[in-house]
Order: sequence, then C-alpha cells, then structure tokens
Amino acid sequence: MWFSRKKQPPIRSLIGEGTAVHGELRFSEGLRVDGEVIGDVIAAGDGASLVVISENARIMGKVIAGHVIINGEVHGPVSSSELLELQPKARIVGDVHYHALEMHQGAKIDGELRHASATDDKPTLKLAASNDH
Repeated sequence: MWFSRKKQPPIRSLIGEGTAVHGELRFSEGLRVDGEVIGDVIAAGDGASLVVISENARIMGKVIAGHVIINGEVHGPVSSSELLELQPKARIVGDVHYHALEMHQGAKIDGELRHASATDDKPTLKLAASNDH
C-alpha cells in the first residue's frame, strides 16, 4: 500500500551548496537545503510545508515542518506533522517525532522515534526495500 500523496507545496527557497546560514530559518511552503544551517529550520504558519535536506546538506538545530525529506545530516530534533522521508544517506542525531514515516535502507537515527499522537489513527510505518545490493 502506497501513501496517498497530496500535491506538495512549491519549493520557493534554496540554501545552495557552499552556503552557510547562522540563525533561525523560518519559511513558508517549500525549502530545499543543499548547504549548511546552524540554527533551527521551522515552517511558518499552518499551511502545507515541505523541507528537503539534500545529501550534502547539514543542519545543526531542530527541523519542524509538515513534510520532511532528509538525505543529509541533522544534529537536533526532527518533527514532521505529515510525512517524514528518510533517504538512504540520512543521518539524524536527535529525537524524531512523526505522523507517517518512510525509511530507506541505510538511513540512521541516533535518538528516540515517537509517533505523533492522533485520535483514532494507528501509527504508519513503511519500510522501503532497496534493490541496490
């Protein structure tokens, strides 16, 4: 069974590779991080939000958004109110709060996994198989 995916918000902001941002970063809709952020990355408002942390990206702070896709490093807690996708090179040092979780083989978490409590919902966990043997 595949997740029913609603349309993702557009990525309107980019932290490019080779760029380092120091301080809290608040965004609306979509954000892609290819560089380094030393500070918190937080989705503003109640609308749909998406943050993509690419393979070479590094976040030193908390990450909070609706849909979070990680293939880089996060040193801090991660909170996803919709879907958390951990790609094969994802590395998280910190606690993880999620509503739905998709974790690929090779992703690593050094922290506690907690399902976000929702009324009458069962936790959704999807293990993604890898054919790259």
